[in-house]
Amino acid sequence: MPYNFDEIIKRENTDCVKYDKLNAYFGKEKLLPLWVADMDFKVPPCISEAIIKRANHEIYGYTYRGEECILSIQNWLQNRHNWAVSKDWISSSPGVVTALAILLLSLTKEDDNIAVQSPVYHPFYHVTNDTKRNLVKNPLRRTEAGYEMDFEHLEKLAKKGLKAILLSNPHNPVGRVWTKSELIQLGKLAQKYDFLIISDEIHQDLVYKNHTHIPIASLSDELAQRTITCIAPSKTFNVAGLASSVVIIPNQNLKKQYEKMLNSLHLNNGNLFGHIAMQAGYEKGAEWLDELMEYLEGNVNFLRSYIEKNMPKIKLVEPEATYLLWLDCRSLGINTEQLNQRLINEAGLAFNKGTTFGEEGEGYFRINIGCPRSILEQALVQLKSIVNQF
Repeated sequence: MPYNFDEIIKRENTDCVKYDKLNAYFGKEKLLPLWVADMDFKVPPCISEAIIKRANHEIYGYTYRGEECILSIQNWLQNRHNWAVSKDWISSSPGVVTALAILLLSLTKEDDNIAVQSPVYHPFYHVTNDTKRNLVKNPLRRTEAGYEMDFEHLEKLAKKGLKAILLSNPHNPVGRVWTKSELIQLGKLAQKYDFLIISDEIHQDLVYKNHTHIPIASLSDELAQRTITCIAPSKTFNVAGLASSVVIIPNQNLKKQYEKMLNSLHLNNGNLFGHIAMQAGYEKGAEWLDELMEYLEGNVNFLRSYIEKNMPKIKLVEPEATYLLWLDCRSLGINTEQLNQRLINEAGLAFNKGTTFGEEGEGYFRINIGCPRSILEQALVQLKSIVNQF
C-alpha cells in the first residue's frame, strides 16, 4: 500500500525534543529543525494499530519482552540481514546509548582504553568519559570518495593496549556502510590484540541501494565471541520515544556480566508499548520500510541536485545509509561556529554542527532529511539565502 511521506504533521507542543527544545539547544524557538535523529513521518500503521489495541486493554502493569517479540527480532535479523541469532544471545536495554554505558561498566574497568572512530556519534564520547574510561581516537581518513578506516593507526593504538572499540555501523554521521573486507580487517585486529567490539548497528535497516549492511558478529563464530551488537527499532520505525532496544551477546560469559549490571540498575523489564511497537514493526513493517527508503533516496537525490545547482561550494558526502547527511561546507571559508550562528540567526535553521561529533567535523554540518520533501526544500532555500553571500 502507498504511504504518505509528504504529509506535514505538526509536532510542536508534543514534548518533542526536535521542536520543543529548540530554545534550549539553539537559543531560538522559530527555527526549521533538521537536527536530532528522529523523523517527521507517522509510524507504520501496524505499530499504531498494535499500540492502540493494547492500550484499549486499560491495564498497563509490569511487563517483560515475550517469546513472540523475541522471535520477531530473530526473524527480522535473518530475513533482512541474513544473520541467524540464537534466542540465548538476546538481551535488552531501554536504549542503545544506555546499553553502551552498561557494557563499558560491566565489561571494562576504569582507565581502560576505549577507541572511537571520529567524527562519530557524540554519545560515544559521553559514555566513555562518564564511565571514567580512557577515550582514544582512531580518526577516519577523509578521501575523495568519502571516508575509510585507518587500520594502521588502529593497530598502533592496539599495540599500546586497547580494551574495546565502539563501532558505528552504519556510521553516524558520515554515512558509511562498512564492507565485508573492512569488517574482516577490523575483526583480525580485534582477535590479534584481544579487544572487544561493541557495535552500534541502530541504523542497520536504513541502507540505500547498492549497499548491504553486514552485522560484524555474523562474519565468524570467533568474531561473534568478542562482539556485542546493539540494535533497536527506534530509527527504523521512528519509535525512539518508546525506549526499547536489543543487545546481542553470543558470548555467554560476557552476557552474564552485562545482565548482572543491567539488573542491578533495574533496567531489565522494559517498556510495555516499546515491546508492542518492536514486535509489530519487525513482524509487519517491512513494506513500510521499503517505501520509506525509496522516499529517503528521493530526498538525497533532491538535496544533491539542489546544492549542485544553487550552492556548489557545499559538497554532499555521499551517504550509503541513514537519513543523516554529512555536508562539507569547508569551501565557504568560515569556521563552524560562525556559520552555525548565521544558520540560526539569519537563515532560521537548526542543523547539527560537525564539531559536535569531534574536532574532525570542523567545517561540516549534519542535516536530517527524515522529513517531507517540502520541508527539506524550504530548508535548502533558507540555507541558500546565506550561503550565496560568501
